[in-house]
This record gives sequence, structure tokens and C-alpha cells, in this order.
Amino acid sequence: MRVIVQRVRASQVAIAGEVVGKIERGLNLLVGIAETDTSAELEWMARKCVELRIFPKEGSDRFDASVQDIGGGLLVVSQFTLYGDCRKGRRPSFDQAAAPDKAEALYEQFVMLLRDSGLVVETGRFGAMMQVSIENDGPVTLMLEREAPKT
Repeated sequence: MRVIVQRVRASQVAIAGEVVGKIERGLNLLVGIAETDTSAELEWMARKCVELRIFPKEGSDRFDASVQDIGGGLLVVSQFTLYGDCRKGRRPSFDQAAAPDKAEALYEQFVMLLRDSGLVVETGRFGAMMQVSIENDGPVTLMLEREAPKT
């Protein structure tokens, strides 16, 4: 599983000109699901996203507070292109990305885990062409990755 975490002042996602998800201060999460992902990766990632200390406390510029600490929002957008492999040729390969049915089920489970935190969680629409507006704060952008253990 891969998640691009962006600390934002505001973020929104629109489909065909209609805003379907919008937050103020918080995190924009671009989420890629791998074919090998399980509930264990989702649980680890949800906890990491909610508890990651990347916000400054009042009067400081240090990363001392999490999105949960500041009562921020989460905008979660599915993005299979995070598993685009561009090492060969000129067209990305998406062989590592989960098939759409599996990816959608895991994505929805991930969103539910985030909602269990009590934070406001907004989303895009799985599989739709979306326009995402991100007012990155800092800018602070991190990539989180968690692979299922090899069996």
C-alpha cells in the first residue's frame, strides 16, 4: 500500500465540475492499493496517517502534532497510478496495482478505518476521473509505504 500524505490548508475533489469532497486544514491522502495488500496493511496505514506528527503546535515550527491532535480533516482519494512502474519503455505498467474490484473493497475498508478515528473524512469516487485541488501547507508531502510480508 502506498499513500502520498500532504499537509493542507484546504483540499477538494470534484467530478465533472461538482465538488464531492472538501476539507479545510488537515491531510490530503492519495491512496494506492497493491495486489498483495491485506487488512493488516490497511490498519497500519490508517493508524500511521492519523497519528503522524507533521503539524506544528502553536508558536512552534516543529512537527509536534498529528491531524488528530489538531482536529483536522482527511480527504482520501484513490490513485492506482501510485503503482505505475516507469522503469521500462515509455508507458507505465500497473502490474503491481490491485485489480479494481479488490482495490475498491480495500479502499472502502481503509476509509472506514479512518472514520473510526472520529475525524471528518471526505472522499472522491473510486474509479472516477477526478480533479483534485490541493493547497499544500509548508509544503509538506510524504510518501508512506507498507508491503505485505512475503509468504
